[in-house]
Amino acid sequence: MSEATYAQPDRRRPEPLWYQVEQAIRAIIKSGEWPTGSQIPAEDRLGIMLGVSRITLRHALRNLEEQGLLRREHGRGTFVRSATLVAGTRELTSFTQEMGNLGLVVGSRILDFGMGTADAATAGALEIEEGDPVVRIRRLRLGNDAPIGIQTAQLPGVRVPNFLEPGPPEGSLYETLSRRYGIMPVEAREVYRVASVGIDDAALLDLPAGSPAFVVERVTTDERGPFEFTVSVMRGDRYEIRSTLRT
Repeated sequence: MSEATYAQPDRRRPEPLWYQVEQAIRAIIKSGEWPTGSQIPAEDRLGIMLGVSRITLRHALRNLEEQGLLRREHGRGTFVRSATLVAGTRELTSFTQEMGNLGLVVGSRILDFGMGTADAATAGALEIEEGDPVVRIRRLRLGNDAPIGIQTAQLPGVRVPNFLEPGPPEGSLYETLSRRYGIMPVEAREVYRVASVGIDDAALLDLPAGSPAFVVERVTTDERGPFEFTVSVMRGDRYEIRSTLRT
């Protein structure tokens, strides 16, 4: 494909040039022209193709690397990553929103949906009594049709009456809670640990049993208190945690 086919930033638009470049590169990746694992053009050539300076280009590339779309290897170049969810300092969003922010096509498969009772850990997280009714939603989460993780969310039954009707929520759980019950997340606390994937989860995640994974426990609250306790098992090769430390 000729270099002239790449859309160049429009300096008359209000968006910064680096942002326009970022979106242009996202579009190229999404189109499949640069498939997963492929090396993108060198900075000098890519700058000419997009009509921007190296400083502007590097700003966009750094953002895309931080967002998990690109991987830089010193001495080799920059490569398109597989679908990766990067966790770090970020806004309180749903998995669906996070995936969309990364330019990935979100997918989900319901593994279990029904009522249960709170065990000790769930009761403590949701600030309810052990044995109280809870709604359980277990889903296989996908990015660009590739498995990323298994999430088991539990909601206190008293906060979400008749949640099982008409069936499992489609799309974002938070959007469903907001629309049906007026529940709006205000804060979430997360705990991360590393564990080995069990046999059953490994089959769903398309991994060998015993592969490393992140286990993430998340308690989300609104103005009334905790309304969601989620345990996620995320593929170690498709989920990253990045932090910025400052003095």
